[in-house]
Amino acid sequence: MSDFVNEFWNWYVILIVLISIVACAVFLWTQSQARRGGPTTDTTGHVWDETLQEYNNPLPRWWMWLFYATVVFALVYVALYPALGRFPGVFNWSTANEHKKEVERVEAEIRPLFEKYLKMDLATVAADKDAMEMGGRLYQTYCMQCHGATAQGSRDKGYPNLTDKDWQWGGEPEQIIETITNGRIGMMPPYGGNPDAVGGEAGAKEIASYVRSLSGLSHNAELAAKGKERYAAVCIACHGPEGKGMTALGAPNLTDKVWLYGSSEAKIVETIVNGRNNQMPAWKDFLGEAKIHVLAAYVLGLSSGSAAK
Repeated sequence: MSDFVNEFWNWYVILIVLISIVACAVFLWTQSQARRGGPTTDTTGHVWDETLQEYNNPLPRWWMWLFYATVVFALVYVALYPALGRFPGVFNWSTANEHKKEVERVEAEIRPLFEKYLKMDLATVAADKDAMEMGGRLYQTYCMQCHGATAQGSRDKGYPNLTDKDWQWGGEPEQIIETITNGRIGMMPPYGGNPDAVGGEAGAKEIASYVRSLSGLSHNAELAAKGKERYAAVCIACHGPEGKGMTALGAPNLTDKVWLYGSSEAKIVETIVNGRNNQMPAWKDFLGEAKIHVLAAYVLGLSSGSAAK
């Protein structure tokens, strides 16, 4: 309970808990006192079936002592474990610490299973059936949410297809490991707010026609000719003079038929005008080197078709 906004709520919780426990003890004490009266016994006033009455007698002593025991147990519990505001308890126990210990225990057990593959290159690991089963489970746990169950990505959201041979940041083993380890940030700057750069939406359409021509898609030849000049002035720095991209920058190849956000003129114009931002999270602190090595081999196998079945 370390997220209280101020000290008032800390003491509020402490008082509520302690008062509730003490109130239970007081209530038990008042209910356990023997009632003295005349020859008649008090009733609660409840009557059923004409003559069946509920008497106002104390609970049996053994039952009362059980309730007193629960009060004592509650006081001992809040002293030993975190139940009173920020007070961590004598044992300093927390779910976070328990989870950390459990993770460390499991990691100690499974670490040797992954570390034996660190001495192998990715191609060799990709050919190992057991390693690929492990890599597949890692993929289903950590990668499927973005790249899909079949690893074919999502064009509408800009998640790359991992089963083809097109690599935005490079498909060499060390590049795949780098991508998973440290993540990637892909950014296409928006040019809509700078009419001088691409000539507004009309100029963006001209560039879109030229870009479509690079990959053999249908296009307006007249607009493409104008777009080529604009491309040379604005886009060539990242995508290169031939539009083949630059893996060092994560600039996509514009000459193939692989599109992260769609190949229609409208989608390309949207990309030019509004830009694109995409991020691959870094997994080095979460997965560690050994697991990343096996996962990278699995991804490499998806692309090359060399993964063990």
